[in-house]
Amino acid sequence: MRPLGLGLLAVALIGVTSSTVFLGIALAGRRRFRKQASRQEDAESEVREFPPVSILKPLHGAEPRLRENLESFFVQDYPAYEVLFAVDHEDDGALPIARRVCEEHPSIPSRILITGEPPWPNPPAYSFARMAAVAHHDFLITSDSDVFVAPDYLKSVTAPLLEENTGMVTCLYRGYNGGGFWSLMDAVGMSVEMTAGVLSANLLEGMKFGLGPTIAVRRDALQAMGGYESLGDYFSNDFVIGNRIAERGYTVVLSRHVIDHVVPPMTFGTMWRRQVRWATGTKHSRPRGHFGTVFTYAAPYGLIGLAGALLVGRPWLGVGLFAWTMGNRVVEALAIGWGIARDAECRTRPWLYPARDLLGFCVWVASYLSRNMSWRDGRFELIEGGRIQERDRHGNVVRLTRP
Repeated sequence: MRPLGLGLLAVALIGVTSSTVFLGIALAGRRRFRKQASRQEDAESEVREFPPVSILKPLHGAEPRLRENLESFFVQDYPAYEVLFAVDHEDDGALPIARRVCEEHPSIPSRILITGEPPWPNPPAYSFARMAAVAHHDFLITSDSDVFVAPDYLKSVTAPLLEENTGMVTCLYRGYNGGGFWSLMDAVGMSVEMTAGVLSANLLEGMKFGLGPTIAVRRDALQAMGGYESLGDYFSNDFVIGNRIAERGYTVVLSRHVIDHVVPPMTFGTMWRRQVRWATGTKHSRPRGHFGTVFTYAAPYGLIGLAGALLVGRPWLGVGLFAWTMGNRVVEALAIGWGIARDAECRTRPWLYPARDLLGFCVWVASYLSRNMSWRDGRFELIEGGRIQERDRHGNVVRLTRP
């Protein structure tokens, strides 16, 4: 048993070291983000005239808090904007809610498109393309239906686009628990794990990707990277649009604004499938970066270290490694989840994050076990480069990716 114990201890020491280094990088990223946010706030205060913008929002089903989410986009402290919605079918449950919100805010120009069955593997990308084609303005903001924003949201995400070389702006988000323990686990992961990863990337290489809950673009930058049409075959279209806009020489900016990403009540199974779906998409979009994520977790290595130390008769070493990794994750929850995302759960219950960290590691492992996933009402297979193709329940291709 001693050789096994020594092997486990070696793995644990590597993981404890790498996760500690990652925490340091995330804290440095936190500092840089705060400085950038302060500069953005100063620049925003000097804007004398904000341009009109078009908000593009695809809908699919009557989600929890949908009315509140949509209404938050109609009460913006912004001079001129329009809101466009897109649904696939006339009988979509979101449609009457969207119509009611539009009717209650007649001063805000709005329009609802019935787009029909999406011909592309990625339905939201098709919705964006259809809405952009009829949008009146050249500043376009795409946002998911499960997003709630503050009244200064539009000013915060639009102001950086006034810089000549800025082509895209995206936002961090905190998870908003819609109810239940597993929804809370999902939400805490957004507030801490996702935010820490984005802050680290912003520090080390700058923003070269987008975050789906909010992506604001100038139409010229969008056209330069091929438009929404070029995203129709990709699962992680938010990553692809940011990556391509950056490749065209435009700057991608991480906004100072942090939004609420509403997590609906979920069972463990629903949460697990959602997490694995996202992780699998990331694995195909950024294979090297996704593989490197294994070195950012802490809790698994604390448990491995505890087991290894017990096998070699050094229990106090194991307890020390375990305690260090638990402390690491609590600090990350407080510094990132509360300090940046402002998620109150991370302030009052930071001990939740070590458990979420262990869950995140299990999701990472699962992302390498399958290429298939369910999304909306379809079944998909991920193929090279993060592209997707839809299959029916017999495994036959339904919607082929385009060349």
